[in-house]
Amino acid sequence: MNKKKQSSNLLLLMTAMIWGFAFVAQRVGADYVGAMTFNGVRFALGSLSLIPVIAIFGREPFSREQFRMTALASVLGGLALFSASLLQQWGVELTQSAGKAGFITSLYTVLVPIIGVLFLRRRTRITTWLGAFLAVGGLYLLSMTGQERAGLGDLVLILGAVVWALHILIVDHFNTKPIYTLGFAAGQFGVCAVCNLAGAALFEEVSADGIAAAGIPILYGGLMSVGIAYTLQILGQKNADPTAASVILSTESMFSAIGGILILGESMTAGGILGCILIFGGVILSQLPQKPNEDTPQKA
Repeated sequence: MNKKKQSSNLLLLMTAMIWGFAFVAQRVGADYVGAMTFNGVRFALGSLSLIPVIAIFGREPFSREQFRMTALASVLGGLALFSASLLQQWGVELTQSAGKAGFITSLYTVLVPIIGVLFLRRRTRITTWLGAFLAVGGLYLLSMTGQERAGLGDLVLILGAVVWALHILIVDHFNTKPIYTLGFAAGQFGVCAVCNLAGAALFEEVSADGIAAAGIPILYGGLMSVGIAYTLQILGQKNADPTAASVILSTESMFSAIGGILILGESMTAGGILGCILIFGGVILSQLPQKPNEDTPQKA
């Protein structure tokens, strides 16, 4: 393996680690502010944090058609991102578990090709179905045994994984169009932030004290998970093998469990641990057959 690929893989591993530990930030933030308040502020920070990235990497001019298509992609992607992130945050609140939320959310990587087969007439391989089978078995063990018994939070996280998969397909669709990539990223984060803040104003009790108390989790979720991790992903995928990139990024769920155990003192039953292993194995197996020219799933 050459040095460029080694550096790229390291950047992608850092991305997965940042995303995984973001579940810990979401779990802590949920103690102080509502889901829409937390997401609204963090995605606003994330959108603003991409401005210097755009200034450095995105100086090329773009056409009116690119502007129009980028605006459309930002709106549709932002609405999907709003729904997915809101369901994820609610799920974290209800399950009170960063690790469990991370593993259930990771099912989106298995769902993307399955939705493509069922609704978009895309081809897939047997390993995708085998990965899905393992993941479903793991989900059963994680959510239906002992202390990890399924509840409303599990269902919310599963629905969130479905919406994350839809968001990936939206990104995949617009990646084939003439769009300004960094503008699309900042735009969808901005739309997501506006939707969340509007919802928070209507349905949640927003207070400066609550936001201040959740300051560190919000800063981590906005600057690290959205701004820095997205930038590292862009840089990492430049020289990385697409299949290797997918597998490395899928370790996000593993880091969410590690963060939950080390920082929050979370624990799981033996059945829950086995369920996590099966989900992780299913996620990796479902991504192994990717072709070299296929896009690596991206998650904000």
